[in-house]
Amino acid sequence: MLDSLLTPSISAATPDSPVLYTPSLTQYNRRKTITVTIGDVPLGSDYPIRVQSMTTIDTMDTLGSVEQSIRMIEAGCEYIRITAPSVKEAQNLENIRKELRARGYTTPLVADIHFTPNAAELAARIVEKVRINPGNYADRKRFEFIDYTDAAYAAELGRIREKFLPLVRICKEYGTAMRIGTNHGSLSDRILSRYGDTPVGMVESALEFLRICENEKYYNIVLSMKSSNPQVMVQAYRLLVQRLAEEGLQPYPLHLGVTEAGEAEDGRIKSALGIGTLLEDGIGDTVRVSLTEEPEREAPVAQALIDRYTNRAATTTPIPPVTNYPINPFQYTRRTTHEVANFGGQNVPRVIADYSQIRVTDHDALQPIGHFYLPVPDKWRMNDLGADYIYTGSHPAQFMLPNGLKEIQDFAVWQTNGDQVNAFPLLTAAEYLTAQSTALKLHNRLNIVRVVLADLSHELLKALRLNKTAVLLIATENAHAMAELRRLVIELINPEQTSDSITIPVVIQRSYSAVPEEDVPLFAATDVGGLLIDGLGDGVMLSPNSASADELKRLNNLAFGILQAARTRITKTEYISCPSCGRTLFDLQETTAHIRQRTDHLKGVKIGIMGCIVNGPGEMADADYGYVGIGRDKIALYRGQQVIKKSVPADRAVDELIDLIREDNRWIEPEKVDL
Repeated sequence: MLDSLLTPSISAATPDSPVLYTPSLTQYNRRKTITVTIGDVPLGSDYPIRVQSMTTIDTMDTLGSVEQSIRMIEAGCEYIRITAPSVKEAQNLENIRKELRARGYTTPLVADIHFTPNAAELAARIVEKVRINPGNYADRKRFEFIDYTDAAYAAELGRIREKFLPLVRICKEYGTAMRIGTNHGSLSDRILSRYGDTPVGMVESALEFLRICENEKYYNIVLSMKSSNPQVMVQAYRLLVQRLAEEGLQPYPLHLGVTEAGEAEDGRIKSALGIGTLLEDGIGDTVRVSLTEEPEREAPVAQALIDRYTNRAATTTPIPPVTNYPINPFQYTRRTTHEVANFGGQNVPRVIADYSQIRVTDHDALQPIGHFYLPVPDKWRMNDLGADYIYTGSHPAQFMLPNGLKEIQDFAVWQTNGDQVNAFPLLTAAEYLTAQSTALKLHNRLNIVRVVLADLSHELLKALRLNKTAVLLIATENAHAMAELRRLVIELINPEQTSDSITIPVVIQRSYSAVPEEDVPLFAATDVGGLLIDGLGDGVMLSPNSASADELKRLNNLAFGILQAARTRITKTEYISCPSCGRTLFDLQETTAHIRQRTDHLKGVKIGIMGCIVNGPGEMADADYGYVGIGRDKIALYRGQQVIKKSVPADRAVDELIDLIREDNRWIEPEKVDL
């Protein structure tokens, strides 16, 4: 059953018959939706993509909630979401709303509901929109597998209908909008038992509730498919769009977000990777960036992601259409490539640092990319973010590079270089064809060939197929960068001249000359991460705009951060931390920073830090360890999804978390090196 749901019916996509999950793979064209009325700020494809966030103040603190809401509104939020975990909080939404209106703010309010239908039914009479989670609205999670017969499952759907119908009818009567928001981490035991922990299960969880709404002719609905794993999140949204079209359901607006993205740059990278990938394909009508920071800091990040698509269609160079789409957009499969040196095949994606604007004349020049020379022992040390290659362009390095770091030089320089073994050439497409036709010497192991889509002539493709030492460095100047780079790789998988795929590895190059520094991580995570999510890419090269060591360091860290967020190369500790809300039971920002300070040297370990138990255990589904608030200053510690220690005092919880990691022999002492 799952296989049939995941099999894409998009293999015969043409310009006249586009793939269902996106209006076009090569032309930016926002997905058409119905309009949803949310107060005086309508949502849908006829309107701008909206920005929203969620308060973190206790909902019973009326003035605190009002003041924070105002800060969020002034930062750019067009909808304000407030948690209502029980009836008393739902009742207090009226006081918050009245005070905001008295101060002249008419921004629509959204009640966030988990577990409590009676709170949802009350809130629907007060605020402009109610968010319900189909995973816990009518179910309680016990982490049990239940082998349902079809009849038993149908009976469960009948039970859900009876519990859900009152809210649907209240919303219809009061003109209240509803978001049916699936969270990957809180799928019900019923859904998990029947569909598994999959994007299919996420989509079906929402559709079960949506069908009830449509039977009642209630359509004022927004949908979301959120996960802390951007790959799962993207696949679920794509599948949702596909299933809506296949079932003949309304094309509802979509709320985009990556849950528990975390803090600082890592949180922004993870959010942009998921949200930006979907925006690239015209999917998404409102955005919430979930950061473990003050909520007013989320809106500018969301707006920066959205602004990139204002007038996108008008600024895009036309890209040839895709006539045969070879990628399953609902399941991750890495593109098949042959191995060249340590690119492609089963190798993790490689990072190339672009030193073409910086002279590599002394050892300190390599510190920004994670390679450190220790004079006393006369040895090199590499940290977890040590680049694999440096591209020195026309200025070769002036000393022997450390083990683990190789040099790439412009072809003309490499030809006259004394060491043509340990350095590798970078050629343009024209230089490569000339070298092939005139038998010019190339490296016998690795040759980097820089190409843009227009370079992919029949002659070049033939040469690439015959030579097994080439790796492509793919680049573009198109505003619709991700789409053009994807189109280039598709041409390698499905060459128009032949049915044989070209399995050459590809490295993705991007540079951002006129982009504010704070937006570069967002744009790069979208352009590069969007390809990695679909299994396209065997390396990354982010090129700086200046001869700045600081910029080199930022871009090197960013490259590794994108690979980590896309789950294609794990090089550091990963933190899955929620953005805090009125349910949070401890200072989430301070706690996250403290845990990171103690554990950020544990390469490959994933730690979930959750403010409460609503989404905590589930949203940490693929975390190794969990730190979850269960009461005031009381913490539960998890190994995977299993509670190991209950009711640990908060002042001891981090130490006990480390003790738990020690028990599993995964703890290592932080390395102290005097550089």
